[in-house]
Amino acid sequence: MEEQFILRVPPSVAERIKRLMNESAAASSSSSNPDDTSLDLSFSEDGRNGTFMIGNESFPASLLDLPAVVESYKTYDDSVLIKTADIGQMIMVREENDPAPEGVEYKHGLTPPMRDARRRRFRREPDLNAELVNQVEKHLINIMHGVSVNQNASVIGGEEGGDSKKHPVARAPKQPDVQEPTANGEEPERSDLEESEN
Repeated sequence: MEEQFILRVPPSVAERIKRLMNESAAASSSSSNPDDTSLDLSFSEDGRNGTFMIGNESFPASLLDLPAVVESYKTYDDSVLIKTADIGQMIMVREENDPAPEGVEYKHGLTPPMRDARRRRFRREPDLNAELVNQVEKHLINIMHGVSVNQNASVIGGEEGGDSKKHPVARAPKQPDVQEPTANGEEPERSDLEESEN
């Protein structure tokens, strides 16, 4: 498997990169200004923020985690696809005056249906009471060490104590056995036991 990432650049930079990639190696080597063909990407010590250089221009860049893993494939004969990588990160190059993205995770996917994917498509983390989590953790550690846990200290509905009320389970009243007529409207056959009761 290869290591790959998505490089997202502004439209003006994309045109320059596309033009550079379409030029042949001979034409680019005979170019009068080799600085126009240079691409460079460097990151600061945090590994998340950096600078993208194309020619003599520099643009701020950020390394972001995608909300979902994207698979990439390659083909040699246009019929058989070979998976080459799982892509989970994107380098976002932006204009100098554009704001930096918040956090390390990009909230959108790569395509319009994945817009705001983290909020719309994935389950939120549950809101947990920190005291309850600590109490359960202590009980589990005690159980693992062989210490019995007080049975009266149960937690129901966020309240502690063993005086919790048990609600009776409502049961449906028992229906008498009634035979329904058959599909053709005739009476169903009766057994000998049913006939003797009448």
